[in-house]
Amino acid sequence: MKQRQDAWTEEDDLLLAETVLRHVREGSTQLNAFEEVGDKLNRTSAACGFRWNAVVRSRYETALQLAKKQRKERQRLLGKNQSARKKLLYTPPTPSLKELGELVQFPATEPTALTLDHVIAFLQSFKSDNVQVEALKTENERLKKELDELTAKNEELEKKIAKLEEESSAMTEEYEMMLRIMNRARKMTLQEEEERQTLKFKMDKNGNLEKIAE
Repeated sequence: MKQRQDAWTEEDDLLLAETVLRHVREGSTQLNAFEEVGDKLNRTSAACGFRWNAVVRSRYETALQLAKKQRKERQRLLGKNQSARKKLLYTPPTPSLKELGELVQFPATEPTALTLDHVIAFLQSFKSDNVQVEALKTENERLKKELDELTAKNEELEKKIAKLEEESSAMTEEYEMMLRIMNRARKMTLQEEEERQTLKFKMDKNGNLEKIAE
């Protein structure tokens, strides 16, 4: 049963920070990180959460923001809204019947370290997660609206293309018809010219010209 009350060491704080940053970076929650650290250090997840918000987080605020940025870039590359469902990167071990019985007794863990400021800081971490979820919902709605607009524009462009193709087909038919008329007129002209060339004339006894066909 996790009931340690000794002081936190620098190694403990470093493990807590590294685990939280890894979970945040990979799209998990800080609660999962607290569970993992709690099992490794034989502490409760609540104690780990209080330690993180009260002491450790301020030291790694820059790294935490970088981890959140890396998580956002990772989600963008994957093309999935993973933080909305917060995948579980750590599965805590199943407690025994004896441990469950001890849990019912609500053991006091680190009573001297618990203050109102710790509780407020811990609750603020939950609020931060909720704010991130709401921001993702807003971004999802914006992207959906943008997709609808692009779809409408695409349909409009397809209609214009279809109309232009129809007009082009009509112009092609008119052009081909004009070529056929011109070819027919050219053949008729050549035929008349040939007929004129084959005509001959002779003079009769009265001095009149009469046409003689060959």
